[in-house]
Amino acid sequence: MEKITSATTAQTEPTFPFTAIVGQQRLQLALILTALSPEIGGVVIRGEKGTAKTTTVRALAPFLSGSLVNLPLGATEDRVVGSIDVETVLTTGHAQFNPGLLSAADGGILYVDEINLLPDHLVDSVLDAAATGRVVVERDGISHSATSRFVLVGTMNPEEGELRPQLLDRFGLAIDVTASKDPAVRAEIVARRLDFDADPESFVTRFAADDEALHARIDRARALLDDVELTPNILGQIATVCAAFDVDGMRADIVIARTARAHAAWRVAGDESAQPAPGNPIEITAEDIKVAAEMALPHRRRRDPFDEPGLDQEQLDDALQDAEEQFRDDQNQPESDSETSDQPEVKPEKPSQFDSNSEPQEPQQSNSAGSKGGRAAEGAPFRRS
Repeated sequence: MEKITSATTAQTEPTFPFTAIVGQQRLQLALILTALSPEIGGVVIRGEKGTAKTTTVRALAPFLSGSLVNLPLGATEDRVVGSIDVETVLTTGHAQFNPGLLSAADGGILYVDEINLLPDHLVDSVLDAAATGRVVVERDGISHSATSRFVLVGTMNPEEGELRPQLLDRFGLAIDVTASKDPAVRAEIVARRLDFDADPESFVTRFAADDEALHARIDRARALLDDVELTPNILGQIATVCAAFDVDGMRADIVIARTARAHAAWRVAGDESAQPAPGNPIEITAEDIKVAAEMALPHRRRRDPFDEPGLDQEQLDDALQDAEEQFRDDQNQPESDSETSDQPEVKPEKPSQFDSNSEPQEPQQSNSAGSKGGRAAEGAPFRRS
C-alpha cells in the first residue's frame, strides 16, 4: 500500500509570515489575486532553488479558509482525484466515494512542488479540477462529482526540465523568480530567516499587525469583487492587447479579464477612504490590465527560437495605448463630460508592499534595508527556455 506523508500541512508550527517575505512582491501579488479569484486558473512559479517559492506559498495559507495540501510526485491517480468503492456498490447498491487530494484542497491551496516532473495525466486532472471547480470520478459506469475549488500553485526549477507548452498554457498566471543581486536585500533576507529560526513565535508576533492588515484588505477586496465592472470597452482593450501579441486561442483574454477584475478590487480595497457606494461599479483601469497582461502573456506569446524571452514592455505599452485609443468610455460623450475620464486612478494613501504601482515597502516593525529588490521584485518577465 502506498505511503504518503504530509499530504496536508497542519498549522501546528509557526509559519513564516507572508508580510515578512522580502524581494518577491510580484509573486506575492500573483498569489493574492489568484486567492481572490481562483477562476484565474492558478500560478506556476518558475525559478532557481533557494528563491523562497515554497516559503511564500505556505505563508499564504493562513489567509484562506482551507488548508494547504501537498500533492506528492509519487501519488497515484486514485490518491489525487479520489475513488469509488465498487465492492460497496455491488454489495449494498450504494456508491461510496473515497475523497482524494483534490477534494481535500477544497477552499485552500493545492501545492505541487516540481510540477514539471508530475506525470502529464495527473497534471491534466489537476488542471481540469482547477478550471471547473469540481472533481469528477468515473469507475465501471459509475460517476461521482464533488466540489473542488482551490488555489492551484505549481513550482518548478527549469534546470530539471520544462512543462509541455499545452500544459503551461492552462495555468492562468506564470511568474519567474530569481534571487536579488542587491547585497542589502540579501542581507535582510538572511537576517529575517535567522530571526525566525531562533524564535518563531516572537518573529510571527513581530509581523502580526502587518498580516492582520493584509488579511483585512483581502477580505475587503473579496467583498468588492462583484462590484468590478467588465464593460465592453474594457473587454475590447483586453482583446486588442492579446491580438497585438498574437497569442493562440482565447484563454489569455479570459485570464487577463479575470485577473484585471481581481486587481481592480485589490487596488480599491487598499484605500479605506475611497470605498465605492453600494451599487456603484468599480472601473477597471489601464494599470489593472497591464498588471494582468504582465502575468498572463509571457508564457503564451508566440516567439521564434531566436527571440528574446519574456515580454517586450515597449510593445505592451504601445498595445495598451492603442487599445485605450480604440476603446474609450467617453468617446461618445460630450466634451464637457470627458474631463472626468482624465482623473487619476484610485490609489491607496499608504502604498502597500504588494501594490504593483509602488516601490517595495518593508514592514514598519523591522529594520529593513529598504533597498529595491532584484529582477523578481521588479516584476521580471517569465522566461522560457
